[in-house]
Amino acid sequence: MRIKNSILILSLVSLVIAGAWFWQTQTMLTAPNVTFKTIKGDSIDLIDLKGRPVLVTFWATDCPGCIEEIPHLIKLHQQFSPEGLTIVAVAMDYDPPNQVLAMSTAKQLPYAVALDPSGSLAQRFGDVKLTPTSFVIDRNGLIVMQKIGVFDLADMQKRLADL
Repeated sequence: MRIKNSILILSLVSLVIAGAWFWQTQTMLTAPNVTFKTIKGDSIDLIDLKGRPVLVTFWATDCPGCIEEIPHLIKLHQQFSPEGLTIVAVAMDYDPPNQVLAMSTAKQLPYAVALDPSGSLAQRFGDVKLTPTSFVIDRNGLIVMQKIGVFDLADMQKRLADL
């Protein structure tokens, strides 16, 4: 009886872990129709990027995981932007714009950095609260991956290469 209970518990735990992983990495929702306002004063309409892969990441200047991801994002930009990838890093509403601008300049971020002072972008992407949170949007405008926490560079490279 103990063995059966142990197997049952192990199976349930495995299902919960697999479900959580799937939920974290696999979605098939249509990306929201939003406009990003960049720190350079540009507007990027997500709908206009249909036909191109897009990586949207929500971050903050005081988030250690976000800072850890910056070199990965720069590498992805260098590797995939010639193939059409657009990366948009959205600063959380609580992040002071002057800090976002200062870090973007200091780190020489080559990709678009947007502000979300009202929190509406985070809301439209499913009420993002944790950083970093990244979304991969395919050429059809579908969110094909959502990742909360620091993403694995090799895995992200593979995913983007497959788009």
